[in-house]
Amino acid sequence: MGDDIDEVDQEILHALQEDARNTSSGDIADRTGTSDSTVRKRIQRLESDGIIKGYSAEVDYQQSGYPLRMLLFCTASIPERGELIPEILDIDGVVSVQELVTGEQNLLVTVVGETDSDITPVAQKLLDMGLTVADEVLVRSHETTPFGEFTSE
Repeated sequence: MGDDIDEVDQEILHALQEDARNTSSGDIADRTGTSDSTVRKRIQRLESDGIIKGYSAEVDYQQSGYPLRMLLFCTASIPERGELIPEILDIDGVVSVQELVTGEQNLLVTVVGETDSDITPVAQKLLDMGLTVADEVLVRSHETTPFGEFTSE
């Protein structure tokens, strides 16, 4: 854990992960025993330090008409790997790219689509970029939860 992150910061991070849209700085102040202005200043610092990278909607792709979620385990040459990530994210259907540090496969690309014909072109584009697609895994469900270490409970 970073030296500059204390228990109040952790509680702020946990609260924002639970529900950033509907949690006010006043609600977090009540949880942390601090003032509303302290929480707002802390959030601004966490944002400017890059600890809070942004706020986004958690979309249920299945319910929004894109029932297929495919994980593509890829191998890219190490010198090119970092440069390829923004290019991969620009491919229609790609929703995330993760850099892996162990094993031969060093990129995990997550793709969503309505049908197989939405996902198949993504794999071809990755091949055209010089990546090897080592494995494809169809995901049944994907759930998330706030990181437990950010709460004092």
